[in-house]
Amino acid sequence: MPVREGLALYAAAVDAARLGLPLLEVGSYCGRSTVLLADAARRAGLTALTVDHHRGSEEQQPGWEYHDASLVDPEVGRMDTLPTFRRTLYAAGLEDHVVALVGRSPQVAAVWGGQLGLVFVDGGHTDEHANGDYEGWAPHLAEGGLLVIHDVFPDPADGGQAPYRVRQRALASGAFAEISVTDSLRVLRRTGQGI
Repeated sequence: MPVREGLALYAAAVDAARLGLPLLEVGSYCGRSTVLLADAARRAGLTALTVDHHRGSEEQQPGWEYHDASLVDPEVGRMDTLPTFRRTLYAAGLEDHVVALVGRSPQVAAVWGGQLGLVFVDGGHTDEHANGDYEGWAPHLAEGGLLVIHDVFPDPADGGQAPYRVRQRALASGAFAEISVTDSLRVLRRTGQGI
């Protein structure tokens, strides 16, 4: 995550923390953005929740541009970012402020029962994954809470379109208003019911 977008995410997390509800991230990877959410949660006496299967998204698989062979578990031959994620939180001194939910986002969302102050969507970038994250977690977002979407590119030449389509869908629902744009990061506030 670029610095400008990271600072915007942090500002959104601090804003959302005023609701006194957990801050949730979908797609933690190795924990860089988690540190930002966790620090905002720590400052407010809250908990940051992360949801990730830690097997990497589609663009992080072998043969793709963002593949990092050092993150492949040699025993099972698959991506495993969980150990790096845990080391990141340890190094930042934020382990006590994060609950890592290891699993696929729709499955975890289906059993989640509480409200959230922030939902940060930064998981898989296919329509299936981005819509699954939105449909699973947006219903848990409290009134006034923030929906933050990463990698929103209006121009297809700049990047994938699934996060952009999720943003468009959220705005078209009438339940969200966009309050901040920082490069590919969009911050929307829940203003009504629905998704």
